[in-house]
Order: sequence, then C-alpha cells, then structure tokens
Amino acid sequence: MDPSAKIIDEAIAEKRTLPGALLPVLHAIQDALGFIPPDAVPRVAHALNLSQAEVYGVITFYHDFRSAPPGRHVLKLCRAEACQAMGSEALAARLTQRLGIAWKETTPDGALTIEPVYCLGNCALSPALQLDGKLRGRITPDALDGIVDACKREPGDKRERDAEGRS
Repeated sequence: MDPSAKIIDEAIAEKRTLPGALLPVLHAIQDALGFIPPDAVPRVAHALNLSQAEVYGVITFYHDFRSAPPGRHVLKLCRAEACQAMGSEALAARLTQRLGIAWKETTPDGALTIEPVYCLGNCALSPALQLDGKLRGRITPDALDGIVDACKREPGDKRERDAEGRS
C-alpha cells in the first residue's frame, strides 16, 4: 500500500465517527502529508458516504487546504485592511515580483510557497506575515527580503531538519 494511502486511511479511521467528520478528516490528512492528494478524494467520499464533488468542493472552498505539496517553507502574507494601510500591498508586489510566482504557488526550487491570508489577528503590529506557523509583525521590505533569503538557504520544517541530523 502507498504510504500516503495508509495515512489517508488512518485519518479516516480515526476521525470518521466525529460529528461533521469531513473537516477533521481533511485536516488530519493535510497535517500528516502537508496537502490533500487527489487520491484522497474518492477514499474520503466513500468512507463518509459523500459524493466526490462534495469532498472536492470543501477542499477547494477553504483556502487553507492544499491539493499539491507545499514548498519547504510556507509564507502567508496578511492582505487585510489594517495591514494594507501599513504597506502590505507593496510587500505583496515585492514578494511576487521577486519570486516570479503568483499566490498559492511554489518557487521552482521548492523553497517557498506563498499564500494570501485575510487577517492574522496581528493588526497592532501590521503589516504581518506567518512563516511556517510563526507569526511576525512590523514587516519592512528589508525584513521581507531577509525572510525570503533565509527560506531559500534553510531547510523547511522540523521533519526535514531531523532528516538532515539537525534539530
């Protein structure tokens, strides 16, 4: 059995009895794999007695679900009004231009995926971003450049650092 199929089946088995099990199942799959692979859709649909269209619709409706593996790092830039007032639009333009990718895309080297978010709840420290789950505020153009440079140099999440013998 494909390792991802095993993870998908384990997530289904663990969460299927919860009320409204679809979201918890999808979250468990993405937490384990970093994304929801296309072959998860029919497995989840069958297990939860839903149509594949229903499962696919939920995956595509919620912006936090991914259908493809993310880069080693995921940068989410706030695009909400408070951050816009403090310069996030210029940061967004700088980020997409520098990386040569659009939102929800990954750099060709696999280092960085960029995603827009519409409030990180860090308005007092805007403009804000989240990198690999860590919130950062008062982002300047120079700070953004430093973050991007570090992402391109460094391995991603803890699993990847552990595989390289670092922690």
